[in-house]
Amino acid sequence: MDNYGFMSVLPPLVAIILAIRTRQVLVSLLTGLIAGSFILNHAAIVSSITGTVTIIADVFKNDSSTKTIIFTLLIGALIAFIQYSGGVEGFIQMVKLGDIPSEKTKLSKLRSRYGVMAAFTGVLCFVESNLAALTVGTLYRPIFDKLRVPREKLAYIADSVSAPICIFIPLNAWGGFIMGLLVLQGFANPFTTMLNAMVFNFYPLLTIGLVFIIASTGRDFGPMRKASLRADTEGKLLADGAVPMVSSEITVLTTKENVKPRAFNMFIPMGLMVVSIPVMLIFTGWSGVTAEPGLSLPRIILEAIGNSSGATAVLYSVLIALTGSILLYMAQKIMTLREITDLTVKGISGMTQMAMIMLFAFAIGNLCNSLGTGLYVADVAKSFLSPSLVPFVVFLISCFIAFSTGTSWGTFAIMIPIAVPMAEALDANVHMAIAAALGGGVFGDHCSPVSDTTLISSMASASDHIDHVRTQLPYALLAGGITASIYLIYGILN
Repeated sequence: MDNYGFMSVLPPLVAIILAIRTRQVLVSLLTGLIAGSFILNHAAIVSSITGTVTIIADVFKNDSSTKTIIFTLLIGALIAFIQYSGGVEGFIQMVKLGDIPSEKTKLSKLRSRYGVMAAFTGVLCFVESNLAALTVGTLYRPIFDKLRVPREKLAYIADSVSAPICIFIPLNAWGGFIMGLLVLQGFANPFTTMLNAMVFNFYPLLTIGLVFIIASTGRDFGPMRKASLRADTEGKLLADGAVPMVSSEITVLTTKENVKPRAFNMFIPMGLMVVSIPVMLIFTGWSGVTAEPGLSLPRIILEAIGNSSGATAVLYSVLIALTGSILLYMAQKIMTLREITDLTVKGISGMTQMAMIMLFAFAIGNLCNSLGTGLYVADVAKSFLSPSLVPFVVFLISCFIAFSTGTSWGTFAIMIPIAVPMAEALDANVHMAIAAALGGGVFGDHCSPVSDTTLISSMASASDHIDHVRTQLPYALLAGGITASIYLIYGILN
């Protein structure tokens, strides 16, 4: 790999800064890709243009990226089915919201109650980060809309209980991936090592705690406070000029005429997807289980999950949910085959923008790998290290890499092989160094504009993506700042 030095950092930074400044996510990502292609091709114009096309097309060489994009498109069809069948309206009737009280105290209590319920629902979906974000956004959007809670607030809750809970309760593909990295570093018992590191993994714990505090008290700050005041006083769920990640063709779908709204028309498809994901994680990883004699069933299941493909599991799960919903609605004579076909096309078309943004985001991530962005940043930081500052510096580097590239797992793969030998050589706390690398990676997954979890949170909540990033970032920075301070103080004291 050529050494592109500081130039390797420019493409993701250009894309992120432009996206926040211009609010044109697709154009910003494409600009970053073109800039990166110019660097890779040494500013040769024709090669750079064709190289940009190649970088985008090469995304489909990766099975996980392709399956995630297909999953995103199919989710649009599932959402359209649920709304047209009366599942959403039935859910609203089931929770008995009724008329929204005009008294501010009662309205605040309702918002707090359902905010906490939304966060708790995400915690229960700890098996997969995209599942947690998707479930919270899809289930609670109609309720939050009726309570005049801004879409940005729902996206924040959905995002804050996705990656942070998956890393903190690691009995999922996240845990399996991390244990695999630890095995490569020579740890004989990677599960115990991971658990010991979790004690020092402050960022996800602070993030989850903060989202429950914000949801229960309603005490927003920064841009989120302005968004909440806008929704409360003006009834605007989105800011003026905002472009939601889901087409209005999906969000404005109403229950089919003469169909009785029933909540189970929402719960059964969503339940099928939620239940299917852990089953599919085990299924996709089963072939990689070692046939050791005397291996207990829990160990076998844990090993299978560790070898699983998260992207394949969520794709299979949404297909199961779609199949189940079609059978359910046809049995009730709610939809004809023609209506199912039309709704599928409408749902998929409504997710086209989201799929394109995700495609470009994956391309940016691949571009950063080609340029060696993460390795360059990590290599530069080595010169600033002292034993006491290892966790602090590792956390900051991991945050920057993950925020720039939008991938927590990629950050783990870069930083754990650096953090572990570095901590061992400098006689620093190895478990804290591992935790710092993991926490920094989660920071990027939590709030980077090019992270798939952040994108799916915007999509599931039908929020403007840049508004979601802007309103969430102060909360992420607060949790990240406290985490960095803890590592710094620990280093100074020790």
